[in-house]
Amino acid sequence: MDNTMVIAALVLLALLAVAAWLWNRQQRSRRLEQRFGPEYEHALHRHGDRAKAEAELRERERRVEKLEIVPLAPADAERFSQAWRALQGRFIDNPQGSLMEADRLVRELMLRRGYPMGDFERRAADISVHHPAVVDHYRAAQAIAQRDHRGEADTEALRKAVVHYRALFDDLLEVAAPARRDARAPQSMEVHD
Repeated sequence: MDNTMVIAALVLLALLAVAAWLWNRQQRSRRLEQRFGPEYEHALHRHGDRAKAEAELRERERRVEKLEIVPLAPADAERFSQAWRALQGRFIDNPQGSLMEADRLVRELMLRRGYPMGDFERRAADISVHHPAVVDHYRAAQAIAQRDHRGEADTEALRKAVVHYRALFDDLLEVAAPARRDARAPQSMEVHD
């Protein structure tokens, strides 16, 4: 084999390696975009750079995978559901109190499921890994709560915030599947005389 053939083979191998690297990067980006949905765009907008945004999203995945996120026991789910219905019933008489209670209830539910209670951005980032479709609701509710804290939110805004919290609440309210009875286990047998 002459030098020209060796160089051509090396160039071809280098081009194939670059193409494989680019294809792998594109697939990784597509996977992140599909997994995080609107949160992918939020990260892009926040960082202004695809590589930095994707690095942050992968770091979120690694961090949350180390957590012990658990579904609720049916009794806990019922208790949370009752608490939510009660806060909705009090909204007309106390919209601001209902908003604060919705925030507290969502935080309590997150904590019960196993999410750590860091600052808001960390909580939103953690939630985005398993609940990307509702993290925008969480951000919208928090923004309205901050406006309310400054005295800039009317009752309609408070109602919208509670609706946003409800979307997150409903998504987080995952219940553990009941233990299934093994089909191979012997069933109770009646004894006849």
